[in-house]
This record gives sequence, C-alpha cells and structure tokens, in this order.
Amino acid sequence: MQRALISALRLTRPRTPISARRRASVGAARAPEIQVRALAGADKGITEILMKRPHACNALGNVFVSELLEALAQLRDDQQIRVLLFRSGVKGVFCAGADLKEREQMNEAEVGVCTQRLRGLMNEIAAFPTPTIAAIDGYALGGGLELALACDLRVAGLNLRRGWGLHSVYAASSAVMGLIETTRGLFPGAGGTQRLPRCLGVALAKELIFTGRRLSGAQAQALGLVNHAVAQNEEGNAAYHRARELAQEILPQAPIAVRLSKVAIDRGMEVDIASGMAIEGICYAQNIPTRDRLEGMAAFREKRPPRFVGE
Repeated sequence: MQRALISALRLTRPRTPISARRRASVGAARAPEIQVRALAGADKGITEILMKRPHACNALGNVFVSELLEALAQLRDDQQIRVLLFRSGVKGVFCAGADLKEREQMNEAEVGVCTQRLRGLMNEIAAFPTPTIAAIDGYALGGGLELALACDLRVAGLNLRRGWGLHSVYAASSAVMGLIETTRGLFPGAGGTQRLPRCLGVALAKELIFTGRRLSGAQAQALGLVNHAVAQNEEGNAAYHRARELAQEILPQAPIAVRLSKVAIDRGMEVDIASGMAIEGICYAQNIPTRDRLEGMAAFREKRPPRFVGE
C-alpha cells in the first residue's frame, strides 16, 4: 500500500511546465475546444482549463475528450500548479454532457468504448494531484455534472428572482445541474453512480438519479452538492470569480501538505476507517521530512507568514 501511495503522489518527478497555453488541435484550421491558461501575478499557481465548444454547448465529444485528456496529461506533473480550475468559455453552459449527436452514429461496441473513455477522463480529473475546482456558470447536465463531481470543489451561479429589473443574462448563466440520463434512456456511466452517493448519501443520490431531477444552484448548495453558490452577475461568470477567490485561499498553503491531504482523504474514503487511518499515517510520514514543514514551524516560532516552496 505504501509503495502504491507514494507512486500516486508523483511529488518527486519534476517536469518542465508546459509552455503552450493552448492545446494544439487536430486540424490546423479548427479552433481548439480546450484551452489552458496559467495565471500570473497574485494568481500565480492557478491554472485554468477553459472549455470552449460553443456550437455543441461544451458537449463531451470525441475531440473535446481527447484534448482534455491531453491537457491533463501535460499538466499533471507541473509542480508550479497549486490549483486547477475548470471553467466554461461558452456563456450559459458549463458542460451539457455527452454528445448525443455523435453517440447516435455509433454502434453498440463504439458506445461502450466511448463510455469507457468518459469514465477514464473523470478518473483522471479526480486523480489530479492538486486541488481542482469546477466553476459552474450555467448548465451542468449528465456527463457535465459528472465532470464537476470529479473535481474536489464546486461553485455555482445562483438564479436571481424575477422582478428585480435585471438583464436576462443573469438567469441564463445561472447553474442548473442534474444527472438526467434516465430521461434519455440511459443512466450515469462516467462515475456519477459512485461519486454522487459519496457526496450526498445513497438515498438522496438514488432519488436524484431515478427522477433525473434538475437542481438550481441554491438547491444544490442546500443539499451539499456544491461548496458555494453566488448571485449571478451581468457577465454571467460569478461562479468563476468565486472559484478564483477560493483558489486564492489555497495558494498560500503548503503545496505538498495540500496534495498529501487530498490523497489521504480520497484513498481513505475508499476503505474502512482503520485502513483510512493507516493511509493517513503513511501520507503524514511523507510530509515530515519536507522543507515546508520545517518552514511552517519556523514561521510559527518567529511570528511571521510562512514562505512555502513545495519541497
């Protein structure tokens, strides 16, 4: 178990950060559907994955999934990344789920392969070594919500009440989410049947999946499906701005300790509490020799802010 955990952390494999901020597309004339941007200044350490497939509402098509997998593979070992933020470049939608138009053209075997790829994508997001945040400004349905569930944290835009004299973009970009697959003759096949119960509990997850119910941002927050829900703004990106604020709260913390705590929580949730405590102990032992732990102790003693370097 210890060897497996240490391997999963990937903390000692330095890699040159990717220099390109946009992933190359398959065809030279086609704009990429996934773009990557490393923020600078006070936001240094935050990397954004921008989903931009406007003609299909960010549906999880083959090219979209391939580009997202490629981006995750290149970002995984970038030690400069402290937080990975998923956002949409299409107003009013986070991700509309599986591309059913593509799916219609597939035979049964191809559908199985496609679903397996989606499941693998969600697993890659869930296993990303640094904290991940989904900024849900707009619709997150089916596989779109499964993508958000694969992230560590979720922030949603809130509907504003009618009659306030506000522009319609407020409502258009407010979060609406649900695992609606049963309304299409399907059921969640990219991790939703496993991650939603761990988030909400078995009975409530069954209710939402069985009914295909859609939730507003306020309802999702009340159930604990999202960490934060914020009133939508005129630009339709309120969840994104709150997600950045949340990421900024993570940035000053010791990056190795944050990564190890993620491993301890995620692996611990998969086993009984005694095994979970053992996993926590293994992770804690990995943190003891780090320079950041010594820096944290010194900063406490000297009554100053710590200067963590990720070593």
